[in-house]
Amino acid sequence: MIQITGERSVRTCQGVNRREFLRIGSLALGGLTLPQLLQSRASEGARRLVKDKAVVLLFLQGGPSQIETFDPKMTAPAEIRSITGEVQSRLPGVTFGGTFPKLAAMADRLAIVRSFASGNADHQNYMTVAGGGNPTRAPMGTLYARIAGPNHPRTGIPNNVILPPEAVNPGMRLPRNFETDSLNKLINASANLGANYSFFDPSGGGELRQNLELRLPRNRFTDRRALLSQLDTFRREADRTGAFENAGIYEQQAYELLMRGVSQAFDLSREDPRVVSSYDTAGCFDQAEVNRWGDMRRSSNLLGKQMLLARRLVEQGCGFVTVMDAGWDMHSNSNSPRNLGGMYWLGPQVDHAVAAFLNDVEVRGLSEKILLVVTGEMGRTPRIGREGGRDHWASLTPLLLAGGGLRMGQVIGQSDRQAGRPATQRYTPQHLLGTVMETLLNTGEVRVASEFPRDVTNAIGSGGGETIRELF
Repeated sequence: MIQITGERSVRTCQGVNRREFLRIGSLALGGLTLPQLLQSRASEGARRLVKDKAVVLLFLQGGPSQIETFDPKMTAPAEIRSITGEVQSRLPGVTFGGTFPKLAAMADRLAIVRSFASGNADHQNYMTVAGGGNPTRAPMGTLYARIAGPNHPRTGIPNNVILPPEAVNPGMRLPRNFETDSLNKLINASANLGANYSFFDPSGGGELRQNLELRLPRNRFTDRRALLSQLDTFRREADRTGAFENAGIYEQQAYELLMRGVSQAFDLSREDPRVVSSYDTAGCFDQAEVNRWGDMRRSSNLLGKQMLLARRLVEQGCGFVTVMDAGWDMHSNSNSPRNLGGMYWLGPQVDHAVAAFLNDVEVRGLSEKILLVVTGEMGRTPRIGREGGRDHWASLTPLLLAGGGLRMGQVIGQSDRQAGRPATQRYTPQHLLGTVMETLLNTGEVRVASEFPRDVTNAIGSGGGETIRELF
């Protein structure tokens, strides 16, 4: 456990030598010190298999409507077509749902798959999509971390991170509902390949979070800002004195992890306030009002900051970030507003947060590096129900992709006239898994690599190498 104590254990920042730092800065994970953990990640095998790419998966919990998102079908009968209307996109003849004007304006930088079907109509099975249907039942980020290693070799940033709303506001406690249990099942599944490769959850809880936690006496450091200030002082003194000049490379990386990686990447207060403002979605809706509805108890207006944190983590070397956004189970019954009223809250938030993310990564030259995937565990029924809502539907699921060096500016596949089933080739979670792994890894070499468990390499190739071919 990384632990900085009071003066009884450490004389002063000026007096800390390399040996003392490594003693107080050790990270116990399966008996490994932090330098040993980093060294294990930097094997030649991992380097040859991993591309300089990253994936951010924005998972819309509850099952977003394929119609009100990216396939509005406005020429269909009233009981089918989008309740929120449509907006013309940048692509000729292509419209998006009416709550997505910003994404429509950048459709030339997106790929929309209108024939993607999760084959799942059950909230309790996020793994159908988040795991790409692979036989280990581990999320895609866990599969990636099993090949790439649990941490980045230079920065030590975890390679498989999950960001629920609490990640950007750890003091917030969202009410429980069915999505809480579904999220916990997904988190538990992330340990299927071993605890070292499971989700790192910065919102708190779990062994990995505890092992990376910086602990100081309460009477000395009473808030996070004071802690970061103390770390900065330590860093400046270590740099000035050259205390680590003779350290081994992995000891130096351990120092980087403590002083620059973890302490900064997860801290949004270090971001340019103008950038933070550009992501901000707090004004999209009153969270207290939304949380009154049973199926929207885990909805938050923090998605913009979650996406900003995802970008910061990828910049520091994280290979896979899963961002969770809840409340998309819009039956329009007593647990959600009539006539898909929740779309007017959650739709604009996703529109703004994703547009801000894509603009930001483009400015930073990261568009080719980062693949953004936006989807959920299912879609919604084509026919609007009596109260103006849509129920669970397995035969079509919305899917948006952006960046990653893939072919953008296209709509892939078509749905039937009711937006209920694919009218062209049906793409599945296995195709999504193949696409993601092909982006992140040299999959041909992974499949024949002998240093990894066969169930892992088989899982990465479980789709027979199938991808969403139009993207390549």
